[in-house]
Amino acid sequence: MALFDLLGRRWAMGIIWNLYAGPSTFRDLQAACERKSGTISPSILNTRLKDLQEAKLVRRTLEGYELTEEGRELYRLLAPLDPWSRRWANVL
Repeated sequence: MALFDLLGRRWAMGIIWNLYAGPSTFRDLQAACERKSGTISPSILNTRLKDLQEAKLVRRTLEGYELTEEGRELYRLLAPLDPWSRRWANVL
């Protein structure tokens, strides 16, 4: 339940999805999130990055932020839900 609580927080999944492509600076990550889903404030992005770092899913490096191996594994486990959720959303 703790994982679903974390992933259910605003922008948590979007950050994971964007970081799967590779490391990203704060500003680049913010821009990537906004291209796909609307506006994300710097304070929300900062808070969510802290949450994901505490959960050991994201880490900060010299290149910016990146997924840890745990974060990459989580992405791989959740990725199959993407096509299903898109079909489901069209049914609603």
